[in-house]
Amino acid sequence: MDVKLEGINKSFGQVQVLKDINLVFPSRKFITLLGPSGCGKTTLLRMIAGLEPVTSGGIRFGERVVNELAPRDRNIAMVFQSYALYPQMTVRRNLGYGLRVRKTPKAEMDAAVERVAAILEISHLLDRKPAQLSGGQRQRVALGRAMVRQPDIFLMDEPLSNLDAKLRVTMRAELRRFHLDLGATTIYVTHDQLEAMTMSDMIAVMHGGIVQQFGTPAEVYGQPANLFVAGFIGSPPMNLLAGELRGDDKPTFASPGLTVQLPNLVAHPPSRDVMLGIRPQDLDLVGDHEPADLRGRVWVVELLGSEKLVEVEYAERKRVTVQVRAETSVNVDDTVGVRLNARRAHVFDIKSGATLRS
Repeated sequence: MDVKLEGINKSFGQVQVLKDINLVFPSRKFITLLGPSGCGKTTLLRMIAGLEPVTSGGIRFGERVVNELAPRDRNIAMVFQSYALYPQMTVRRNLGYGLRVRKTPKAEMDAAVERVAAILEISHLLDRKPAQLSGGQRQRVALGRAMVRQPDIFLMDEPLSNLDAKLRVTMRAELRRFHLDLGATTIYVTHDQLEAMTMSDMIAVMHGGIVQQFGTPAEVYGQPANLFVAGFIGSPPMNLLAGELRGDDKPTFASPGLTVQLPNLVAHPPSRDVMLGIRPQDLDLVGDHEPADLRGRVWVVELLGSEKLVEVEYAERKRVTVQVRAETSVNVDDTVGVRLNARRAHVFDIKSGATLRS
């Protein structure tokens, strides 16, 4: 079922926390609301759920306006960060709670619980209580309680944030499989860009109550709409370098210690202040006798496993980060050259933050 947000605004007293949001979440897709703490993503999710009233605008499920519907009448299921399991109930009773409230016949309820438990591989846990479960098992129970109702829309509010790093990786795959198996529309809130990139069909990047960009993971990573998206998406982060854009026929970025032509840049007004964005993966270290776009001194080297991050300091204490293979021989205080893949560079207007599309 499509979810349509039409001119959504939300204020708490005099403070406006969501500003004119217009989005369509396509049916059966996994949509992530991504952004830093305080950007309004959880408030937006709660409005979709009916837990927060809309100040102005409309929310539609399909063609039905749901602004005035109570949460129980929206046929949604919500999975919380805290799992929200009933500690006094067994897993079986937790899974079936929503069906019992709806007065579902016992035989039908038992069959639904057994089916969902089998899908999530928790059948052997049905007679345990939450205190006897690991974090990952409790998360599966919380998912199962949502699944058993067969809702049109799943809403998930940072459900993996309480898990350790290794279990989060496992549960990302579990959640993605869960979504594909059920075929419902899923709206997921997180501040973790890795979760968003690996799980989502589409991502709404939010900041300051505004949707900065809405697109596929490939689009928000490869074609960031503005400086905020460019700096927020990507690990390690994009290098952002202030300078001046010169020339019309052959646009050139110039700043102290770095001058580089930008062959893919569209037409633009001459001589404007810009920010050049280049990802660490799109830079190369080169030797003393090879052509380089800048030269500097290695400030720090970080080993990440199969890669190293090399931070190079050049003119006026500017720094760029270069990602290289782990076997690359480079040490702190080495003098190195850095070459940019200019066709992969991004340019942003320094005043508006908007991209100058390449």
